[in-house]
Amino acid sequence: MGVIFSFFLLVIFGDDALLELNWVKRERNILIKKNEELARENNSMYTEIERLRHDPEYIENVARRELGMIGKNEIIFKVEKKTDSGADGGKK
Repeated sequence: MGVIFSFFLLVIFGDDALLELNWVKRERNILIKKNEELARENNSMYTEIERLRHDPEYIENVARRELGMIGKNEIIFKVEKKTDSGADGGKK
């Protein structure tokens, strides 16, 4: 009976059972961490979606920042720096 039980354990667990168990535990921990990070990203995206649906100031901020849009009656002045190498070759 003891020989059969030992053979049964060997068949189920194999030679590298502890190594595989440790590997599975590590993989599980990695997946748990990835899952937690994805959950945080989902919450962040959910919050942004809600703000885009209901917060006009946030929408305006995104439009200005990401799309380069301006508001009504606003004028953009583009200021260029004067360089030393002008028409006279930089001599004054």
